[in-house]
Amino acid sequence: KSFLNHTAYLSCYFPNSQKTDINDLRVFWQKDTREVVYEVYHGQEKHDNLSPKYINRTKMDMDKWTLQLLNAGVVDEGQYKCIIQHRDKGSPKVIHTSECLLYIIANYSQPEIEQLHTGELKPNEPLNLSCSSSGGYPKPKQMTWLISHKNTTDGPMGHMEVSQDAITKLYSVTSKLNITVPTNTLTNISCLLHLGEQLGSLVSMPLGE
Repeated sequence: KSFLNHTAYLSCYFPNSQKTDINDLRVFWQKDTREVVYEVYHGQEKHDNLSPKYINRTKMDMDKWTLQLLNAGVVDEGQYKCIIQHRDKGSPKVIHTSECLLYIIANYSQPEIEQLHTGELKPNEPLNLSCSSSGGYPKPKQMTWLISHKNTTDGPMGHMEVSQDAITKLYSVTSKLNITVPTNTLTNISCLLHLGEQLGSLVSMPLGE
C-alpha cells in the first residue's frame, strides 16, 4: 500500500545467494504484463522500452532489490512483476521472478454534517441532514448515522451517494437523512464513514440539538 503522491516501494525479494554481479544481470519490472516500468541491463538503466508514464519516476535500490515508484497515483494501482535474467554463455536465462500488488490510499476529509432546511426548526418537525466527505481512495464501504438520545443509540443508514472525479479518480461521498427529533430530549447526531477493515472509520463532529 502507498499513500497518494508518495513514493511506493516494490520489492523483488531476490536473495542473490550467488552474489551475482549486477553487470551480469538484466532486471526489469512490468505492470499488468503489458507496460515496462523499469529496466537495467549490464548495470545501466535502459529507457528504450519504458512506458512513457514511468520515465523519470523510478529508482532501483540494488542492495535491497527494491523499486521506488515516485509520486504514485491511482492509475499506478495494479500488479507488478519483477524479472531477473542472468547472462549465461550467450542467451539470458530467467533466474528469479516475483509479483506484488500495489494499492493506493488517499485520506478522506473529516465528514461534515450540514442542515438542509432553512428557517427555525419546529418541535417534531422532520430534520433534513446531509453528511459529506471527499478526496479519498479507495471507494468507501458505507456511511452510517449515529443518533443518540437518553440511553439509546440508533444507526440508520441514510441514502448514500458516491461520485468519482474523472481526472484524479478520487471519491466523494454524501449521505442524506430525514429524521424527526423528539422534543425535550438531548439528541446527538454524528455520521460515520466506514473505509474498510484495515483503514478504519472517520467520524464527524456531532450535531447537538
